[in-house]
Amino acid sequence: MTNEEVRSLEPKALWNHFADLNAVPRPSKKEERVRQFMVDFGNSLGLPTRVDAIGNVIISKPATAGYENAPGVILQSHIDMVHQKNNDTIFDFDTQGIEMYVDGDWVRAKGTTLGADNGLGVAAIMAVFSSTTVQHPALEALFTIDEETGMTGAFHLEPNTLKGTRLLNLDSEDEGELYIGCAGGVDSTAIYDYTSTAPHAASKAYHIAVKGLLGGHSGIDIHSGRGNANKFLARMIYAVAKQDATAALADFEGGNLRNAIPREGHAVLVAAGAKTLEILEKEAAAIRAEYATLETKLSITFEGVAVAAEVATPQNTLAFVSALLAAPNGALRMSDQVPGLTETSSNLAAVVLRNGEISVKSLHRSSLDATRTYICNCFEAAFAGTPATIEHRGDYPGWAPNASSPLLATGKDVYNQLYGKIPDVKAIHAGLECGIFLKSHPHLDMLSFGPTIKGAHSPDERADIPTTQRFWDYLVAMLAALKS
Repeated sequence: MTNEEVRSLEPKALWNHFADLNAVPRPSKKEERVRQFMVDFGNSLGLPTRVDAIGNVIISKPATAGYENAPGVILQSHIDMVHQKNNDTIFDFDTQGIEMYVDGDWVRAKGTTLGADNGLGVAAIMAVFSSTTVQHPALEALFTIDEETGMTGAFHLEPNTLKGTRLLNLDSEDEGELYIGCAGGVDSTAIYDYTSTAPHAASKAYHIAVKGLLGGHSGIDIHSGRGNANKFLARMIYAVAKQDATAALADFEGGNLRNAIPREGHAVLVAAGAKTLEILEKEAAAIRAEYATLETKLSITFEGVAVAAEVATPQNTLAFVSALLAAPNGALRMSDQVPGLTETSSNLAAVVLRNGEISVKSLHRSSLDATRTYICNCFEAAFAGTPATIEHRGDYPGWAPNASSPLLATGKDVYNQLYGKIPDVKAIHAGLECGIFLKSHPHLDMLSFGPTIKGAHSPDERADIPTTQRFWDYLVAMLAALKS
């Protein structure tokens, strides 16, 4: 199954635009090519197209006949995507387009993220703008940049950039659900230098590798209790270091993206103790047993390697893995207001110990501003026994639900008319850009919806074909309903 078979899927306009988009490399913070792609798209339709100061693309389309007096509508999605691949997949995200295939009712990518988050939203907007039959009020397409690694485009959207008063965000991932709220977030980073030393003369070195974890979105999937490669590595190394005063790290690396649960990691542990391998195996067996049902593809391996000339001191090593164990991670509190919704979480996202420097990055989420501050304090406390410099940045607000939203009322009615049932109305434990838009455009009435996407931010990302058709039909019906 190839990209051409994806193009044959219904609705064809949406899937063809998605295939065109996925041919363009679009990593976060490197959106130059996809930005030009969107500008070329707008210009090809002869529509007013502009790029704002930060790099967001805005395309305008006049109302269709009969909708000239309706308030304007903004269709919004982000043009960057998370780049993740399996360890054994050879792929260059900077130069290659995503290789897609059809697997039953799903569209997948070959060993990489698919880019359905948020590519299907972008493609749906493109399909609306290129259509000559969809009825709608005056439209603005807002394609934001760098959503996945900082929400830079949303943060720098200048006041009065947009004329519309109603915004449809097409960046949620469960069809049949309408979202009216989201969590805020903040990134924490701990950076410090460690002291290097020669390893103990009798040392042996062990390469420890953790692979095959589910990973996934650090907000949407965080409640599921999935394994974190950084936590697993720290747990095994701590078990050795607390018993063996010679245990020292030569290398440690796990995870790489703030908003993806770390699926893989590796470390090189140097120690002279006779029971080092026995302790590692015992701790690995405990981890396997704990996660046997959930993490069915988990692999933990140990391999003897050459002893490095320099390692972190045993004291530095113990302090480092102790901090990793203490650092907050996972779902920390569930909402009292919305059943089943994670209120507060943290993702121990990216950890590196190498060449005399340690870097630890976490993403904390909460719908409560004060609680985000509390989790930042917990992160700081974990590293209190180290000389780390702690930085908190990228704090973005949540989006408070408005159950009396007129746009929500229309959305529920339209869905009921189409499918004979009332959609679920929810808030999401993830960072939608909607809360940030209210800073620059406080008048907006907003609603978020999308097709069903599973495994976002991991190579298991897949888009459900039948719900993509339903999502498209619903979007078209919503626009037609917004006549007043």
